[in-house]
Amino acid sequence: MPAVQKLYNACKASLSTNGPISEDALEKVRSLLEKIKPSDVGLEQEAQLVRSWKGTMPERNGGLRPILPIKYLHLHECESFTMGIFCMPPSSIIPLHNHPGMTVLSKLIYGSLHVKAYDWIDSPGPSGPPEGARPAKLFKDCEMTAPCGPTTLYPTAGGNIHCFKAVTPCAIFDILSPPYSSDDGRHCTYFRRSPRVDLPGELEVDGEMFTEVTWLEEFQPPDDFVIHRGQYKGRTIKP
Repeated sequence: MPAVQKLYNACKASLSTNGPISEDALEKVRSLLEKIKPSDVGLEQEAQLVRSWKGTMPERNGGLRPILPIKYLHLHECESFTMGIFCMPPSSIIPLHNHPGMTVLSKLIYGSLHVKAYDWIDSPGPSGPPEGARPAKLFKDCEMTAPCGPTTLYPTAGGNIHCFKAVTPCAIFDILSPPYSSDDGRHCTYFRRSPRVDLPGELEVDGEMFTEVTWLEEFQPPDDFVIHRGQYKGRTIKP
């Protein structure tokens, strides 16, 4: 059975409209995602190009080439989960965004990228307006290079708010459970660091002191941030 079919079968058995049915079930999905290779999803040619990557963008008309668009390869979507692959050209960025009430498994299939991820700090007191800044703690700020294991983010932990910047051409296999759904209050919101200088760098919550607090506020991504739908060329999944 193709590796991507095994992965789909595990997702179907382990993921529900409320997310993973158990941590053990999630681990089954994670272990199969870890085994996914570029050739399993029709990306062997792209991965081969990265292996000979020299780290410079070819020039055109005397200047650097514009950054190519990010492509999303759709594999499957249902009420319980989505499976898809983001193919990112070098220097492309997916801005800081959240996954409300969702569990997400991500696997870097090929290439290198920089990841920065935060989790919210639940501070007591009156909540500010929707456009106000919220305190967050840094969870991860590092570069990842394939092959590497999958990462897991949870609704309130593991770096639920994250951004990516491609160092080389790279591809990220994402499994989201449950999927984004505006009707169910799970819409994708983008964030940036608040420019305000009057916000505290430390917070004490329930006796725990948080230092180096980052304040995040909602924002609209730039107009040139576009994700195009690409064609998935891997093995067809049989539901």
